[in-house]
Amino acid sequence: MLVKCPECELQVSDKAITCPHCGYPLKTEEKPKRAPRRNKRKRLPNGFGQITEIKGKGLRKPFRAMVSVGKTKEGRPICRLLKPESYFETYNDAYAALIEYNKNPYDFNNDITMNELYNRWSVQHLKKMKSEGSHHYITGAWKQCTPIYDMKVKDIRIRHMKTLIESSDAPQTVKAHIKMVLNQMLDYAVEYEMIEHNYARDFKVESYKRNPDAHRTFTDDEIDTLWLHVGEDKWVDMILVQCYSGWRPTELCSLKKSDIDMSIGCMTGGSKTDAGRNRMVPIHDKIRPIIERYIDSDSEYLFGGIHYERYRQGFVDTIKRLELREHTPHDCRVRFVTHAKKCGVDEYAIKLLVGHAIDDLTERVYTKRDFQWLNLEIEKIK
Repeated sequence: MLVKCPECELQVSDKAITCPHCGYPLKTEEKPKRAPRRNKRKRLPNGFGQITEIKGKGLRKPFRAMVSVGKTKEGRPICRLLKPESYFETYNDAYAALIEYNKNPYDFNNDITMNELYNRWSVQHLKKMKSEGSHHYITGAWKQCTPIYDMKVKDIRIRHMKTLIESSDAPQTVKAHIKMVLNQMLDYAVEYEMIEHNYARDFKVESYKRNPDAHRTFTDDEIDTLWLHVGEDKWVDMILVQCYSGWRPTELCSLKKSDIDMSIGCMTGGSKTDAGRNRMVPIHDKIRPIIERYIDSDSEYLFGGIHYERYRQGFVDTIKRLELREHTPHDCRVRFVTHAKKCGVDEYAIKLLVGHAIDDLTERVYTKRDFQWLNLEIEKIK
């Protein structure tokens, strides 16, 4: 379409920016619109760490997070992969992980001592363990390791750990716990790049072999003696409860009042194996008065939440005081199983009550037992 130039009045195109005849500007030159600027990620503070997007490899987690652990002589940052997770799906996930690290940065310094390592490792490890008994085993094992507390992790070798374990006066079971703790501590040190190799995995300790004759059952006369002293102290009461319920010593110590339902006469608890966890054990009529007496206490736990070692010591003192034969806390469980069989309790009921696995497919999968049946079976014990 043609229009008149306002200056020379000659005809020009309506799309012309200037008049081709006189040069008069007909309209302002339109600048191309810029694409909207994408939000640029904020620059990370100095020493905060680095986030790098790895492109072209089709990674599910393309954002790599690294932390600053120092500087070179030239002043350039020394970076290492964030542990235990280094790669993330989004930038924000990586950024959040760096924030969490900078709140409580772990030390890549190779001068960290074994005791410092234990303190860091145990904070994470003990959170994963629900059993208080397991906590006690770990802390007890580490108390035996005082000779290596101040040694640097980078200097620890097989000879140091073997000498520590072999020279210890602790029982063989505790020595096995020491080895387990050292294994996992140094695995942690390797994971966080404090050391390159876990020497604890390169040697073995003598395996603990259970002596089949180590446990003996309580005789009927010994049980009668215990009943004569019922209520005198907590240890006699706990021994009798264990003899009539089949709990492992640690399971008995961990029983909470919330695990007891007096309306139906049931205790729920257990640990160690899949068959042993969360099993229901009827309260035998003989020990019901003992349970009723302790369930009114102020403690969260039925017997005050004591550790196994405290129960073991109280048990040993009580056995000596009542002049009974030498026994261990596990003998109460032996008494329960032995006497239950003597009284004709169903074999599968015994396994369900003590938390042993049932191998028979028909019984384990296709036979459904109710609590009333268990209650009838346990009352066969006299």
